[in-house]
Amino acid sequence: MVSWIRWSVITIAGVISLSALLTAGQSTVYRAPRTANGKPDLSGIWQSLSTANWDLEDHSAQPGLPQLGAIGAIPPGLGVVDGGEIPYKPEAAVKKKTNFANRMTLDPEAKCYLPGVPRATYMPFPFQIIQSSSDILMVYEFASANRIVNMGKPQEAPTDTWMGTSNGRWEGETLVVDVTGLNGLAWFDRAGNFASNSLHVVERFTAVSPDRLSYEATIDDSKIFTRPWKISMPLYRHAEKNAQVLDFKCVEFSEDLLYGKFKKQPSQ
Repeated sequence: MVSWIRWSVITIAGVISLSALLTAGQSTVYRAPRTANGKPDLSGIWQSLSTANWDLEDHSAQPGLPQLGAIGAIPPGLGVVDGGEIPYKPEAAVKKKTNFANRMTLDPEAKCYLPGVPRATYMPFPFQIIQSSSDILMVYEFASANRIVNMGKPQEAPTDTWMGTSNGRWEGETLVVDVTGLNGLAWFDRAGNFASNSLHVVERFTAVSPDRLSYEATIDDSKIFTRPWKISMPLYRHAEKNAQVLDFKCVEFSEDLLYGKFKKQPSQ
């Protein structure tokens, strides 16, 4: 009887200890390395592996450029929109469909225009975060785009631009970037999702492991949407030897699309 009681006590104690360990593990929050000024160090080359650049919402595989066969097809993907659907106003939803129908020629990406925010973050190209003691630089491979995140006193956007004006702050382990002054010409993806020049984006970058960031962006544009909405996805660190952001100056690839109609046609 005594042995059975002793065995029961040991078993219960073991279960309690295991439960405590599991609980402690669940509550552990990753703490990123620190910069010289004590802030989380998010420096590195990062990339999204999602299909958000094709479509932020759930989508099945579809034909893209028929003349390229499977090479030009659209890969299937799970959406990154919280709640699953972008809350368009009725008239804006009509424009989105028009954008999609004419995406081969209207998508700003096809024309090598700057990708805008948040699209620059989840295009199928890497980007680099470089932190200094004052501000943060984000350098994107596509179209050699870049932006500076001002970490000092917030500044108003002097004018509307493709990449907007970014003001940042730290909330614990999270870099919060408030983006205004966007010109509304960039699309969110190749599916024609879009916004106006009233777009306001608040991004959140949080290191959740040495090689992964959690990325969230809250989209607010009362001209186009019935309410603010959010996207979220992981970003992965490039860990290969000599990883770097290379040149992808795509203007020359877009010349025929942009200016082909002005070419002098050969005489008959």
